[in-house]
Amino acid sequence: MNQPASSPSSSQAGGVVIDHEVARFLALLNEGFPPVQTMAAADARAAVAARRTPLTNADDVLSATDVGIDTGTGRIGARVYRPHGPEDVRRPLVVFLHGGGFVFCDVESHDGFCRQLSREVDAVVVSVDYRRAPEHRAPTAAEDAYAALVWASERHDELGTDPARVLVAGDSAGGNLAAVVALMARDRNGPALAGQALLYPVIDPACDTPSFETYAEGHFNTAAAMRWYWDQYLGADRTLPEPPELAAPSRAASLAGLPAAVVVVTGADPLRSEGEAYAARLAADGVPVLARTYPRLFHGFLTILALRAGASARELLYADMRRLLSVESAAGAPA
Repeated sequence: MNQPASSPSSSQAGGVVIDHEVARFLALLNEGFPPVQTMAAADARAAVAARRTPLTNADDVLSATDVGIDTGTGRIGARVYRPHGPEDVRRPLVVFLHGGGFVFCDVESHDGFCRQLSREVDAVVVSVDYRRAPEHRAPTAAEDAYAALVWASERHDELGTDPARVLVAGDSAGGNLAAVVALMARDRNGPALAGQALLYPVIDPACDTPSFETYAEGHFNTAAAMRWYWDQYLGADRTLPEPPELAAPSRAASLAGLPAAVVVVTGADPLRSEGEAYAARLAADGVPVLARTYPRLFHGFLTILALRAGASARELLYADMRRLLSVESAAGAPA
């Protein structure tokens, strides 16, 4: 287990020891913010967007270009990030899927993180603006995410990317989508993946794991909020699509044959148990998996670049992703 070092000054919240900077960020995130389950989806989106500026900053990249992707059932947007460096080499491709409970956040909310990700992993990053719930319920977001993977994989020459080094990644609800896309790619004989990075992922709508009881409230993410997110994504009756793993990757009959994974979970998070269980099942089904737990940090911390307490965890994540993408390229330079 790896975790960032805490500062000498710390406090205890809900049985989890956190340092003062983390406590200040939690207070900032929660201050004046109504429980999401009491808001309409549009109001939740506006409230989250209003908090974006003080929590993020933009790392330098060569370019960040907005594109459109035809999914077959509608057109979605995406942002393509290219890092600085030689233009005559193939770089890894990372398809990134943002979190936000399937309801809010977008390419703008995760722009700073994707810029840093592109620079630190030296990869072309395609950040996907998938359609959100409740206007678009499961499996629309997953199908959008898969369409984006196919779109990017058909443009390796244009993007300057290496077909042998493709990774899907996502945080929270985006972690769910990344896990689902990995299954879709396997089951549809889709693009080959070198890895998947699942950051405190949403895995299953049952919401009945030990951490849902232990960490139901008192921190940034709550059990009530998670149940509301699933209601938006699946409907109040929680009807899963067919096959069910299009929304709940844990419902797949087997995880064998999936790409190697990095799974990150955090401390007082209702999602902690299901993330740990999914990592264990990946390993049991023969998938190489690296599970990292950060007990003193909170759900969502990795994409908040201004949070210094998360810096070492981000550095470790980027190193893990570089290792997953270290397959020797035989593709050569772009034409």
